[in-house]
Amino acid sequence: MKTSEQWVNHFKENLQTKRIDWRQHATISEKEMAVVLSSLQAWQLGETSDGQHLLKASKKYAANIGDAFYVRAVELFIKEEQKHGNNLGKYLDIINQPRIKKNWGDTLFRKIRYMQSSMELWTIAVITVESAAQLYYQSLKTATHCQLLKQICTDILMDEAPHIEFQRERLSIIFQSKTNAGRNIAYPFYRFFFLTTTLVVWIAHKKVFAAGGMDFKKYFMKMMHKSAKTIRRLQPDLNEIHLSGNLTNIIQN
Repeated sequence: MKTSEQWVNHFKENLQTKRIDWRQHATISEKEMAVVLSSLQAWQLGETSDGQHLLKASKKYAANIGDAFYVRAVELFIKEEQKHGNNLGKYLDIINQPRIKKNWGDTLFRKIRYMQSSMELWTIAVITVESAAQLYYQSLKTATHCQLLKQICTDILMDEAPHIEFQRERLSIIFQSKTNAGRNIAYPFYRFFFLTTTLVVWIAHKKVFAAGGMDFKKYFMKMMHKSAKTIRRLQPDLNEIHLSGNLTNIIQN
């Protein structure tokens, strides 16, 4: 497990890494555009949050635990997310497509996040959305032959794995500070939030998932595996197979 200072160093170094060759031409076809454009616009909007609510929650939390480096780590995490939004926006500009200002899925998630200031709720929300993003950008990468868009997806995917690890480590710290009663309440909440978000993301972006070769069952199973992996990090002696089995019964029954 990294310290907050180590995460600061990681994000600083990673933000200096350039993986996209913007000299390339965008070669997305009309057929591909018809499938991915509205979804791509929605994700671009979602990646452009200013992060002020998250930052406010992190400052309050960091003050309580005496970890000033955590606030800086969150600031840099937000910058990486904004980089994703900027890169997707630049791509939309290149292909002469508008950046949208409103989307029902983005509005829903923002309202849920903004209604609370708990670092715990922010953390599970970010883990869930970032887990779905991994599957989304892999599907988008597979669905297009445009090398520039593929590079943008690869860059995001390379950032997402550390993002999820950063959040999982923090969730584990928060979880371990709870009483037994608090943990018993947290488990079902985490699972419920993960499940409902999984379904919402599928409804909003199923065309891209399908174009990338991922049907609902495959997508659902992968998301439930990610959920079980997150839960397992909170209490290592839990049986991951048992957790996954309980969750995937939903799709089989």
